[in-house]
Amino acid sequence: MPSLETLPDARGHFGPYGGMFVPETLMSALEDLTAEYERARHDPAFQQELAALLRDFAGRPTPLYFADRLTTHLGGAKIYLKREDLLHTGAHKINNALGQILLARRMGKKRIIAETGAGQHGVATATVAARFGCECIIYMGAVDMERQSLNVTRMRFLGARVVPVTAGQATLKEAINEAMRDWVTNVRTTHYILGSALGSHPYPMMVRDFHRVIGLEARRQILEREERLPNLLIACVGGGSNAIGFFHPFLEDETVRMIGVEAGGEGIRSGKHAARFQGGKLGVLQGTKTFILTNADGQIELTHSISAGLDYAAVGPEHSYLRDSGRIEYDYATDDEALAAFRTLAEVEGIIPALETAHAIAHVIKTAPTRSADEIIIVNCSGRGDKDVSQAAAHFGI
Repeated sequence: MPSLETLPDARGHFGPYGGMFVPETLMSALEDLTAEYERARHDPAFQQELAALLRDFAGRPTPLYFADRLTTHLGGAKIYLKREDLLHTGAHKINNALGQILLARRMGKKRIIAETGAGQHGVATATVAARFGCECIIYMGAVDMERQSLNVTRMRFLGARVVPVTAGQATLKEAINEAMRDWVTNVRTTHYILGSALGSHPYPMMVRDFHRVIGLEARRQILEREERLPNLLIACVGGGSNAIGFFHPFLEDETVRMIGVEAGGEGIRSGKHAARFQGGKLGVLQGTKTFILTNADGQIELTHSISAGLDYAAVGPEHSYLRDSGRIEYDYATDDEALAAFRTLAEVEGIIPALETAHAIAHVIKTAPTRSADEIIIVNCSGRGDKDVSQAAAHFGI
C-alpha cells in the first residue's frame, strides 16, 4: 500500500476510487486546473499570499478549545474543540474558497460559480468573489434555500446571484448538476469553486490540501497543550472536506484513531438517510468513482438529513479509500441525536454548532463517557449554528 499521505496518483485515483469521469468538454479545463494547481502548490509567492489571507482575512489560526464543562458533563475523556466556527463566514469553507479564488486569478478567470447545500460554501465563495472583484453565481436547491434562508440573504448582500434549483429533490446533488451544466457552457471564462473533497480530479486532492491547515494547526496545538497526540479525532462527513483536512496530517500517527460521522437521518432502516457507508455501493456520480447510495437498478437513492450540508448521495473518494484501508472508521448520527447534541453543546458550553457539526458532537456524547479520563478527544467544530437556529427552534418548539 502506498503512503496514505502521497495519494492520489497522477490521474486522481485513491486505489479504485476517484478519477476523472466528466464530459469531454471539461477535460481540458480540469487538466489546466491540475497543472495550475501543481505550479501554485510549489510557488512560494502563492503560498505566502494564501497564508496571509488565511491569517488576516479569514482569522487563522483558529483556537483549540478545551470543553471543560462538556468534559465534566459527560465524564470520561477530555474533549477539545477545533474552533473552525470562529472563522470569517462561520465555517471551514473559507479555507478552500480562498485557495481556489487565487487559482482562478492565476488562470485569468473572473466569473466564479459554485454549488451549496447548507449555504456556508456559497457564502464563502460569494465572500472571496467580492474580495477579488469577480462575478459570482451560486446554485442552490430550492429546498435548501428555504431551510437556509439566512445564508441566501448573506450571499445576496455579498453581490452573488443565487439560482434556485427545482429539479429532483432540489438539494445539493441537483445544485452540483446545475453548476456543472453552467461550467460546460462557459468553461473558457469560468472557474467552478467546488465546495467539498469530491467530484473529478483534481478537486478531491486540492480541496483536501486547502483544508489540511485544520489538522496541521490542531496537531501543533494539542502537542503544545498536552505534550502528546490525541487518542481520537471525530468529524462529520458529508462530501468530507472538513474531515479530510482535519484527519490528513494525523494519518501516519498510528496511535490516533479517527471517526467520521455521516448523516443517519430518520434511521438506516427507514431509507431516509445519507450514510453512504451503511449500504452504499461503488459507483460514479458527478465526476468521481466512490461509495454512493443507489437502488437495486443502480439509480441514485433519495437522501434525507436535517442537515443540508450532509444531505448528499456520495462521499469523497479519499474517504472511501481510507475506510477500505481501515485507517478511518465511519459511523452515523440520526437527526434526533444531532438535534440533542446541538442543544447540549449550546447549553453546556455556550457554543451553538452547525447541524452538520452537531452530528460529530452526537458521537462525542456517545463515546466520551466510555473512555478513561486520561484520554483526549478532539472534535472538529466545523461551523457555527446561526443558519440552523430557526430550524432547531421549530423542532424544539422554542
